[in-house]
Amino acid sequence: METDASLLGVELEQKQQEGLYQQCLLQTMGKVQSENPPSKVICPQPGMCVKTFSVSDKKKVFLNICQSQAVPPPPHLSQEALVDLLESEDPTSYRVPMSLGEPHTEVDNSSQGCTVYDVVINDEFFQKCQKDTLFQQFLIAVSLEGLENKYNLELSRDIKVLKNRKFMGSIAEQNIRTKSKPIIQEIDSNPEFSLLVEPPSGNAEHLIAEILLPGVISARSLVLDLGEDRLVLVAQPPLFHLDIFFPLLIDQEKSVAQFNTNTQTLTVTMPVASS
Repeated sequence: METDASLLGVELEQKQQEGLYQQCLLQTMGKVQSENPPSKVICPQPGMCVKTFSVSDKKKVFLNICQSQAVPPPPHLSQEALVDLLESEDPTSYRVPMSLGEPHTEVDNSSQGCTVYDVVINDEFFQKCQKDTLFQQFLIAVSLEGLENKYNLELSRDIKVLKNRKFMGSIAEQNIRTKSKPIIQEIDSNPEFSLLVEPPSGNAEHLIAEILLPGVISARSLVLDLGEDRLVLVAQPPLFHLDIFFPLLIDQEKSVAQFNTNTQTLTVTMPVASS
């Protein structure tokens, strides 16, 4: 059997690290993004209704901010960390998972036509925002920004939260992508997996995945695909298969993967993408 001489040393030398980078970090985001991820239909629950208007034509726009257990929560964020985040240079680096529905036309209390968007977030995070005015303002801001980015809109920040109405018109079902839990399917052993956010509080800068792969002796047997919010890892022969989604968007181009042959651990360091 041919010996992989580059992996016999105790320490990972610079050349070896470069080789592992090329072998492990496959910048094939197109392949990952082109796949059809699992999805399911959800029935969002009412939350709160926010009134604003379109800057271009001054027409009324309503946001039905809804809640569902099917939407994953964002990383934990304390009020102090939120204040620091809002004062930072890039407050949009903190991502709140949400499903943005298609616009639908409704009739308001004045019998006037209006445009309504349904925004669905995690139910526990919604309850947290209901108890804290600062978090509620932050939630509304990121919802407006998300709709603007998706539908090429410009919405006024002169908003009003309706006190006696949890939604405008009707709330439609939404088809959301299933965010699978970290699962490794294996044959002979029980590997360990962890996904860390650095720093653990405040403005997230990196996601770090540490995957223990007992029985894997060379990075050449690993096939790693990174998408903007997804990691797919296959060990050849098929000892392991890992397919997970991230709570934050990452920068694939600047991500780095290293396989330590002593501990048989793959470490993937992924900078959080800036908006």
